[in-house]
Amino acid sequence: MRICRRTVLAGLIAVVAPLAASLAAAQAPTPPRGAERVTSVEGIDEFRLQNGLTILLFPDASKQTVTVNVTYEVGSRHENYGETGMAHLLEHLMFKGSPKHTNIPDELTTHGARPNGTTFFDRTNYFETFSATEENLKWALDLEADRMVNSFIAKKDLDSEMTVVRNEFESGENNPTRVLIERVMSTAYLWHNYGKSTIGSRSDIENVPIERLQAFYRLYYQPDNAVLLVAGRFDEAKTLELANQAFGAIPRPARQLRGAYTVEPTQDGERSVSLRRVGDVQFALAGYHVPAGADPDFAAIDLIVQILGDTTSGRLHKALVEAKKAAMTFGGDFQLHDPGMAFFAAQVRQDASLDAARDGVIQTVEGIVQMPPTSEELERARANLLKQIDLDLNSSDRVGLQLSEWIGMGDWRLLFLHRDRLKAATIADVQRAAAKYFKPSNRTVGLFIPTPKPDRSEIPPVPDLAAMLKDYKGSEVVAAGEAFDPTPLNIDVRTTRSTLPGSLKLSLLPKKTRGATVVASLTLRFGDETSLANRTTASQLAVAMLMRGTTKRTKQQIQDEFDRLKTRVNIGGNGALVLASVETTRENLPAALRLLAEVLRDPGFAQAEFDQLKEQRLAALEQQKSEPQAISAVALQRQLRPFPKGDVRYVPTLEESIAEVTAASLDDAKRFYGDFYGATHGELAVVGDFDAKEISGLAADLFGAWKNAKPYARIAEPFKQVPAATLAFETPDKANAAFLAGLNLAVRDDDADYAALTLGNYMLGGGFLNSRLAVRIRQKDGLSYGIGSQIQASSIDRSGVFLVQAIYAPQNAVRLEAAVKEELERALKDGFTADEVKAAKTGLIQSRQVGRAQDAELARRLDALAFLDRTVAWDGELEQRINALTPADVLEALRRHIDPAKLTIVKAGDFAKTATH
Repeated sequence: MRICRRTVLAGLIAVVAPLAASLAAAQAPTPPRGAERVTSVEGIDEFRLQNGLTILLFPDASKQTVTVNVTYEVGSRHENYGETGMAHLLEHLMFKGSPKHTNIPDELTTHGARPNGTTFFDRTNYFETFSATEENLKWALDLEADRMVNSFIAKKDLDSEMTVVRNEFESGENNPTRVLIERVMSTAYLWHNYGKSTIGSRSDIENVPIERLQAFYRLYYQPDNAVLLVAGRFDEAKTLELANQAFGAIPRPARQLRGAYTVEPTQDGERSVSLRRVGDVQFALAGYHVPAGADPDFAAIDLIVQILGDTTSGRLHKALVEAKKAAMTFGGDFQLHDPGMAFFAAQVRQDASLDAARDGVIQTVEGIVQMPPTSEELERARANLLKQIDLDLNSSDRVGLQLSEWIGMGDWRLLFLHRDRLKAATIADVQRAAAKYFKPSNRTVGLFIPTPKPDRSEIPPVPDLAAMLKDYKGSEVVAAGEAFDPTPLNIDVRTTRSTLPGSLKLSLLPKKTRGATVVASLTLRFGDETSLANRTTASQLAVAMLMRGTTKRTKQQIQDEFDRLKTRVNIGGNGALVLASVETTRENLPAALRLLAEVLRDPGFAQAEFDQLKEQRLAALEQQKSEPQAISAVALQRQLRPFPKGDVRYVPTLEESIAEVTAASLDDAKRFYGDFYGATHGELAVVGDFDAKEISGLAADLFGAWKNAKPYARIAEPFKQVPAATLAFETPDKANAAFLAGLNLAVRDDDADYAALTLGNYMLGGGFLNSRLAVRIRQKDGLSYGIGSQIQASSIDRSGVFLVQAIYAPQNAVRLEAAVKEELERALKDGFTADEVKAAKTGLIQSRQVGRAQDAELARRLDALAFLDRTVAWDGELEQRINALTPADVLEALRRHIDPAKLTIVKAGDFAKTATH
């Protein structure tokens, strides 16, 4: 696979007339006093306030949501000695409050927002996505303006949050791939801060003085070092005025930011690093210095990484996976403000040769200099990258967040310029870049070998962005969609429901969307409790083989065709069903559905592909054998779902799963497919820009006559009364531990208590950092980076589950478990206040509304409701029941169903090591 730490590659393909750009510029709002218009590119307007704040407005009437994102041009690159991880630590403290917003997590939850903050090498950003109302927008702008310069950044908050960040650090230490990439980076960079991971050094996290953190905050968190972006459904003129009111009063700081002057010297020979830790699979990785993200060569770098690292077509995959020298390969690049890195890796099972995999990675990557890409490889890579671009940039909320990476590189317009360069890159460009950067002396892996005449890579400096981007206008503005109201009533009015001749249930919701995007969700159901017995592994392998080739096309040809159709497709499933999702555009939907039908109905089941699949499954399962979260999750499921071995609901151990996959044959998967697959029982939902009549007829043609060979009967999930238990598992050399607690519930989602249980859980362990568990265990005690709870309930069986999950340092096991129990007992004893209940109702209902505004989520929901013979009105009625609840209703429901004494608790971590310290 190809991985990338930045959130977007580049640009957008024009789909409207050239006149649109000039019209958009003409219709841009007149800036209020104190603001000036700067530029406009492809529907994004830039303004600047007198205090230096840059404002980007990206209106999208097709969204019922607004995203407010503030990007500060400061990240781990700007940290000094003893301050590693400080930019990220400050990100956490920015949620601790300011004079006007003393409880930020509570406000975010009350407004039903989907918020977060992220830190990387060059930038830090804070965002919230919420329902598109003027009140919500005004609140969000006021929140970001106040915490820009007035955040408390207090010693007491640092004392509690430091342990949370340390726990996040420990969580990352459990991932050998992530740590190996960090080690390669730190070896490749001698002086530049890119050699230090954003999470920082443990000692710096634990010991940084609050005074240095406050000085860092005052230096960089200023309007002249920030970009405010508003994306979604809003009035531009009014929003610009609101932004000016919120931020305009902040004075421009007197200080002048000093530019960074450390330049990484040219690497003068191969470097190597070894990582020795507990684990079950091996990795070999090679990294190469590449130019700054703004450099014209970076388009060629992106294409090279795709050509080499793609799972199906990549040269690494063909040279190593298909040759059975590795289970998996991948490639990626860091596109940054200063010269970054490209890296390539292979995952190898323990019984395979790591040296052979390392040599294979190096020979394949550096071999591209002697064996330049073919036209087919280049166009395939370009199509794949541009497909991702097209689909990503059709969503204004995604763009609003992804622009942070390009702002960190120096200018948001680089996104579009990089896109243009991808389109224009030639084989000669790719070959020149390969020869320039992918050479032994620029490689970090292997041994040092004296060389009389070193052949070194001179990395160019950061380009002159002002000159490069002068008068840049970009391509045409993408066609806008309609202003769609995602209320249950409107969704039901706009949705047509029918049953195809073969019994497949069809839900169609046509509406105009940005970029004419459309999503589809398909569920196929099959088998019964008897026929599916002892066939779970065959089912999993059968569904995994679908995208690996049909009788007409190879896996590569399928991928190429979906790329050409600018379509994202995911197919998965379990023992009793298959789930497929499609994201594409109006013009490509019919062809995409035809290809999906070919994949589902005419799989090729090639032996070579099956062999690769088994290797990858076994490597993934073996990696989980030492992972605390995987071990604890399997153990809890086995305890709460005690079905006999062979039952389709049985939860196998990791060892049993490995044994079953090892023993499985291609014939097992083929027989399962032949015995069960068909569309007699299932649902298809389509949401977005499409012709309902055309798609209805096409669905009937593609799936209407596809019959299941065996009878279907839904497999029940009966309530199981299981005794309380406490299970502990040792996972040596793992810095992070996992905690899970669960309790089976005799409840269904239409029971009288379900609404109260849902709201009670939202206050206990849901929301955003302001639930009872989060406030106590993360905010106050600083024991866990991730803590929460959830309620699940069947819509048919009176069977549900209550779950609590947390990650933590092993030495905090006793404190964390005690805190969880204390908060549960407090909630069951005292209940929740009227203010808590009122705020939770608002936040929970708004959060559900935000979910319905996402087309992919809505399609999945329509799919699920069709199976239950429900409409979205059912969701609206549930929200009405939630809104009518009193604190007493919630307390009584929790007391009836949740008994802490009956919890099953599972812990996994390196407890033996901490006991000796």
